[in-house]
Amino acid sequence: MNRRDWLRRSLGCAPALMSSRVWAGDAEGPRLLMVFLRGGYDSLSLLVPRESRFYREARPSIALPVPDPAAPVDLRLDADWALHPALADTVLPLYRRGQAVFLPFAGTHNQSRSHFETQDSIEMAQMPEAPRDYGSGFLNRLATQIGAGQPIAFTEQLPLILRGDHPVATVSVRAPLRPLDARQRDLVSAMYRDSPLAREVAEGFAVREQAARDLAGEMAQAGRQAVSARGFETEARRVARLMRDRHALGFIDVGGWDTHVGQGAASGQLATRFEELGRGLAAFADAMGPLWDRTLVIVLSEFGRTVRENGNRGTDHGHGTVYWLLGGAARGGRVAGEQVRLERPTLFQDRDCPVLNEYRAVLGGVFQQLYGLNAARLERIFPGSAPAALGLV
Repeated sequence: MNRRDWLRRSLGCAPALMSSRVWAGDAEGPRLLMVFLRGGYDSLSLLVPRESRFYREARPSIALPVPDPAAPVDLRLDADWALHPALADTVLPLYRRGQAVFLPFAGTHNQSRSHFETQDSIEMAQMPEAPRDYGSGFLNRLATQIGAGQPIAFTEQLPLILRGDHPVATVSVRAPLRPLDARQRDLVSAMYRDSPLAREVAEGFAVREQAARDLAGEMAQAGRQAVSARGFETEARRVARLMRDRHALGFIDVGGWDTHVGQGAASGQLATRFEELGRGLAAFADAMGPLWDRTLVIVLSEFGRTVRENGNRGTDHGHGTVYWLLGGAARGGRVAGEQVRLERPTLFQDRDCPVLNEYRAVLGGVFQQLYGLNAARLERIFPGSAPAALGLV
């Protein structure tokens, strides 16, 4: 069955599937992988507002340059947006093939700007005013409604998003931490060993290392022991093999996105993570083989970052972010959803991107189209939320 026939069958014949438990467990059905970027990645570095002068004024050190259409790789996605150059070799080709769609101004209406509070609220996806049930995540509820055989979590522990009554498998893909390279420190220390500055140099290194440990600890906490972007790149093919052969529904979280200091622009720490993540996604797509045509990968994060850079050439916790949908099941090659021009009057609380595409409505619309779910089944997954008809799949 080719992709066009499969999509016609999944959309045009949806009423016949409302009471079915075929899709997720059937070898002909779709594969869904959710990738959670823990730490709140900077979505304004992923999707660059091409014509926004305000964006460049707000980010004198970290704004991405206006893409040059005469460059070897044209990073422009449409009249309003361009892609980060670190994804030029991996995600951009998927976009050009119609297998990637981006959804800016997406997220939750939770305004806490707390990693843990916002991650938890997204993973549970319950009614905001209802008492929280930490034993029920929305992917587990989805698995129940579509009859998934056994979802799989590529995490150290069972994540909140997959907690519930439906049985779930867990497989750790966490890469070991690499030791710090002390070569540069030793060289500089040797240069000043017998000079009057030796003590100051040693104290400077001590302060620098303590700051690095503090920042690393904060980023690790925000990431909740998620695999690194490099770790995901390393393990992407194993993830694909397990999903291709045994599991139709999967989840992985990727940490290291809390860039308060030294974020960088076209190069730097954020660019490196984008590059690693992009290579992992491309490897996953390649390893899925023919099943990629009916695979959907959803990349999301708890929130975006502030529009203005901070005093440390980084960004702080924000609000609206960008969701990615990749795969043969995606209606790609476009930037979708409700949007506004990025200017100071359109900011949320004069600091962040607003949320115009609420995540429960967005995902409800995706699941409705991908699995042919009726209103009653969607209500069990996202209670009190109406699906958004954005045509993302």
